[in-house]
Amino acid sequence: MPELLRAVAEQGYREPTPIQLQAIPPVLQRRDLMGCAQTGTGKTAGFALPILQLLAPQANTSPSPARHPVRALILTPTRELAAQVEESVRTYGKHLALRSAVVYGGIDIGPQIKALHAGVEILVATPGRLLDHLHQKTLNLSRVEILVLDEGDRMLDMGFLPDIKRILSALPPRRQNLLFSATFPEEVRRLAKDLLHAPTTVEVARRNAPADLVTHEIHLVPEPRKRALLAHLIRSRDMRQALVFVRMKRDANRLARQLQQDGILATAIHSDRTQQERTQALEDFKQGKVTTLVATDIAARGLDIEELPYVINYELPYTPEDYVHRIGRTGRAGLPGDAISLVSPDEAKLLEDIERILKRKLPRAPAQSFAEHGRGPRSGDRPRTQRPRQPPRQHAPLAKSTGPSFDFTKPYEPQGPGQTPPKETVPPVRRGPTRPTAALLGGRPKRDKE
Repeated sequence: MPELLRAVAEQGYREPTPIQLQAIPPVLQRRDLMGCAQTGTGKTAGFALPILQLLAPQANTSPSPARHPVRALILTPTRELAAQVEESVRTYGKHLALRSAVVYGGIDIGPQIKALHAGVEILVATPGRLLDHLHQKTLNLSRVEILVLDEGDRMLDMGFLPDIKRILSALPPRRQNLLFSATFPEEVRRLAKDLLHAPTTVEVARRNAPADLVTHEIHLVPEPRKRALLAHLIRSRDMRQALVFVRMKRDANRLARQLQQDGILATAIHSDRTQQERTQALEDFKQGKVTTLVATDIAARGLDIEELPYVINYELPYTPEDYVHRIGRTGRAGLPGDAISLVSPDEAKLLEDIERILKRKLPRAPAQSFAEHGRGPRSGDRPRTQRPRQPPRQHAPLAKSTGPSFDFTKPYEPQGPGQTPPKETVPPVRRGPTRPTAALLGGRPKRDKE
């Protein structure tokens, strides 16, 4: 289609990727599809371009919302991925009279309702906010022709299966179903068996394989030295863009603050931050206003950061597949990238699991690479000022008594016949007037006069 070819050419794309070569033809044939490819290899275009071509005959410029029903529904696990997918749909379909919109939680639902009421052909959504619209009856999915589940394995990991089943019940039974993901564990294959009808399977890379252009580097380091090593790597390699992964949201906030104290421009992104804060943090990172973005696994899927050179695992993920998704943020679109992992002794088992799923041993960095940097502060330590070492304090000698000696091993006796020990001159303790017990019990009885 000339309009689509023109939009693709304007983005500088000349040749399709393997997943696009194999996925686009069956989608255009209206067949169900299960597509698997390494992250960063163009899965989004693999379903967005054929969807736009299939819906192009219904494109129109009518202002009537009835002429713009939802015909394609794309579900994603995270807000960031939803926004990026919708942006891609809008970019590829810029020369077509098809409307697209995105709905996700964390922001005001009002503008989304307004956009839906105006009419939308292609809707990108997260499951939770989509159910909100269905409950409020601000959305009608009875005309959906194509359903896309993007990053299906992540949706199951995040517990979206009940929401997906409720959404499926609101869709027409006869539709085209597309399931795309970077990995296909057995759980996703069971979902595909129930969802897809005689699907075409496209798997252009070995399951759970990382991008070939990513260089792996393992640093074996004690936990208290991780922060110092991280700061050292960022400075010594002049990292202008580094995406750093931790497991917990509170750890992301703390590490970002500590890096700021070390003089490194850093910010954090995780699910506890508002959507506006997350969008701003990602935008600042893309524009180079901050050099280090500390993230939880919410950023491990779907974030498309052009030419991202470094991904650093400050902590290894508990699930080895998440390592693949994390490092998939670099080495994208044919560009090389570095994946650096800081591994403490208690993470040895996690590293073994990752190497088992990758079917190879990852290279270890030489131990002396950090020797010149010293111990470094412990995680959470505040910088301390070094005080000069003081010589041991010299105590003055005790004064010798000029009076007669006293033997403490014997019972005390007066020091002469008929002598009595001198009375101590300790001042008597002053006491207040005593209160008779009767006064505490309600009154003092009267005494008879003598």
